[in-house]
Amino acid sequence: MIQSVRRAAAILRELGADQPRLGVTELAERLGLAKATVYGLIRALEQDELVERDVETGKYRLGPALLLLGNAFLDRHELRARSLLWADSLASRTSEAVRVGVPNGTSTLIVHHAFRPDNSLQILEVGATIPWHACALGRATAAHQDETAIGSLLDGSLARLTGRTIVEPDGLRSSLDAIRRDGVAIENQEAVIGEAEIAAPVFGQVGRVVGAIGVVGPVERLLPEGHVRKDVVAAVKEVARGLSRDLGGARRYARAR
Repeated sequence: MIQSVRRAAAILRELGADQPRLGVTELAERLGLAKATVYGLIRALEQDELVERDVETGKYRLGPALLLLGNAFLDRHELRARSLLWADSLASRTSEAVRVGVPNGTSTLIVHHAFRPDNSLQILEVGATIPWHACALGRATAAHQDETAIGSLLDGSLARLTGRTIVEPDGLRSSLDAIRRDGVAIENQEAVIGEAEIAAPVFGQVGRVVGAIGVVGPVERLLPEGHVRKDVVAAVKEVARGLSRDLGGARRYARAR
């Protein structure tokens, strides 16, 4: 039973990766499983609307039930719920977009996104994932994990998203040390060219890091002439401290500073 659950989860992950539609043969090859095994699992997933079959191609894609599950996850996520007002306040103070992220394996999952308050066209990023090492949210969170977790992250696959992405373990360790020292993470065009991010960790009741909140925007506004804006840093740290306080992690935040 456990093996079947793990295999079904692997199918869902493959369908949620870069290629949105896959056939039974393709899935079997990717997962190293027999076609009959994959067919049986995918039919069970289809009955519960976790996957659906494209009638034109005969291939499978993620189903509508996953959207309902995803929305339920967000609705019940305490950090997201607590961050709504804090994120809006930070966006208003800095005139930039604000994102809240949580660890998701080797990535950071965006659980809340407050738009830049200028009525410009923007794309909602809730549900998006970013490699942990390529964003300030991910590094702010990673910096306060235990050494075993940090070692595992550094040993994993580190994709270079732009020419500025830090992928060398020594360089990332230095970055994490600086984040613990300064209480804030700075990312300069490592995920998206022309975009920068300033983020600080958020702590929960038991004193462990639960995520991060940060401001994201054009590099020329957040890092003018290569210098980080001190007012934005102060605002991000203040909001992260307030959010940590709401979650019962104020003491841990004070020690992190």
